[in-house]
Amino acid sequence: MQSIKLTFIGGGNMAASLIGGLLVDKMPADHITVADPNDDTRNYLAGKFGINTTPDNTAALTGADVAVLAVKPQILQDVAESLAPTVQQHQPLIVTIAAGIRSADLNRWLGGEQNQPVAVVRAMPNTPALLQSGASGLYANAQVSETQRDLAESILRAVGLALWVDEEDQMDAITALSGSGPAYFFRIMEAMEAAGRELGLPAETARLLTLQTALGAAKMALECSQPVADLRQQVTSPGGTTEQGLRVLAEEDIDGIMGRVLKAAFRRSQELARQMGDGQ
Repeated sequence: MQSIKLTFIGGGNMAASLIGGLLVDKMPADHITVADPNDDTRNYLAGKFGINTTPDNTAALTGADVAVLAVKPQILQDVAESLAPTVQQHQPLIVTIAAGIRSADLNRWLGGEQNQPVAVVRAMPNTPALLQSGASGLYANAQVSETQRDLAESILRAVGLALWVDEEDQMDAITALSGSGPAYFFRIMEAMEAAGRELGLPAETARLLTLQTALGAAKMALECSQPVADLRQQVTSPGGTTEQGLRVLAEEDIDGIMGRVLKAAFRRSQELARQMGDGQ
């Protein structure tokens, strides 16, 4: 990464989190350029990170080895089509973090059907990437070389875990599981915090105990080699309080509920991908 020229098209929160992680990983600041139309965004990023900024997407892309498309899915087609001549001329690796955009559609928008096919990596980071604690799924099309795969992985690993999938359709499952997943955990934490208050705990006590318990459970699951089912059993004494609580979760079909939650998000991801591909 020391010699790579990296461009971000779009300077929002996810781009900023990736830049911050890359700088921690010792990527030179002057090797990073962000193109964004907003003066305040550019000034903020330049002041915070010491990177290059410009309002001109084409100028930012010229000479880049890797371009991260960090714009909203709704405008990605217009942005990509405007960049097609430059992409075709310089052939950078394209990394997109826009949800629901298929690599074939992006390749088409970038001129890859009429000219040289474009090396595209789809990445689905989640919001904890803002704290360098993200989880990202990655998919590479056939034009991506092993060196380019390593580059894409290095960029996403700067903000957390990065895992590859071999089938592009699996990106919809990643969107449902880890992309949308933080919101589901937040909702569960909301419910636990509210239940703690109902049991008589002060609001701040209920909040902090809920958050630390969630953090501790996740840390144990990550750092222990045992399956989470074994960890659950270890804290479940026969006839104890935990067993009674887990019995309610079983009666309410927690497995079925979470299955339906992820399937609903999965189906919606597929629908959005079809709509984007049809230009809707």
